[in-house]
Amino acid sequence: MKLSKFKYKLPEELIALHPAQNRDESRLMVVHKDTGKIEHKVFKDIIDYFDEKDVMVFNNTKVFPARLYGNKEKTGAEIEVFLLRELNKEQRLWDVLVDPARKIRIGNKLYFGENDSLVAEVIDNTTSRGRTLRFLFDGSHEEFKETLYSLGETPLPKFINRKVEPEDRERYQTIFAKHEGAVAAPTAGMHFSRELLKRFEIKGVDFSYVTLHVGLGSFRSVDVEDLTKHKMDSEQIIIPDDSAKVINHAKDERKRVCAVGTTVMRTIESSVSTNGHGNPFEGWTNKFIFPPYEFSVADSMVSNFHLPYSTLLMMVAAFGGYDLIMKAYKTAVKEKYRFGTYGDAMLII
Repeated sequence: MKLSKFKYKLPEELIALHPAQNRDESRLMVVHKDTGKIEHKVFKDIIDYFDEKDVMVFNNTKVFPARLYGNKEKTGAEIEVFLLRELNKEQRLWDVLVDPARKIRIGNKLYFGENDSLVAEVIDNTTSRGRTLRFLFDGSHEEFKETLYSLGETPLPKFINRKVEPEDRERYQTIFAKHEGAVAAPTAGMHFSRELLKRFEIKGVDFSYVTLHVGLGSFRSVDVEDLTKHKMDSEQIIIPDDSAKVINHAKDERKRVCAVGTTVMRTIESSVSTNGHGNPFEGWTNKFIFPPYEFSVADSMVSNFHLPYSTLLMMVAAFGGYDLIMKAYKTAVKEKYRFGTYGDAMLII
């Protein structure tokens, strides 16, 4: 499969800059794999497609305020620092991206906050834009994290071309976000409201929670035409024992298993036994799913409308079938669905 197959014309005005007023009232396109039928609904109608003992699998990762603005010692030049992951608690070491990178060298000090209240020293280069920072902070780890996060802002993707607003702190997060560690939200899960989850519970639908701490790999552009040569960044995943049991029981009972989002799909497909069951797992995955691909666990999925050439679109095309999904995307453009992180949703069944 070639990269150029995932090109489509997306008018810029269809990229959603803000979320729907209510989480469960974005639009929902329902795509039927067996017949090719496409329906247009409101997201809360999703409940009509699931029955008792079916399972919704959610990613309960939590986004932290990963984008910081600081200045460089001596020159005072403004620097953007994007926190990726904490490497060492005791030494306050973090893996970060810096912009503009060419100005940031080992030994430089960076200052953050109104009174330069937080200082970091660059101690290593990791990639062209990647650096390892040591934050200089006297106090407990809790106080350090509190200070760091109070200076950070919600890490909206760059294609949401506007300033971060206070509502983003809550809306760029699922309502079941629990385990901190993501720098991007699992967007399909953001359509679920407390009321909708309650209605699913009343209907007898089961929930299973897995964790994938979303990194920036999801947004990294694919630079090779031959997709087999693209390498995904590794992301940390956790499938608890009880979550695997809920999923496997549903499969054994021939109930529907729905992966809510591409992150959930990657997680459960990264730990599959030969009989198609999911296994408990804690570790890392760099699994890259693109057509053709044989899925083992989920038989339905929820996803947002993804940008051209993205690895997310490739996975959705692998699940729904390339021709059908590209046709559905063409329909979505024509019907003016909203695309991207804060956009509308698609259910593939």
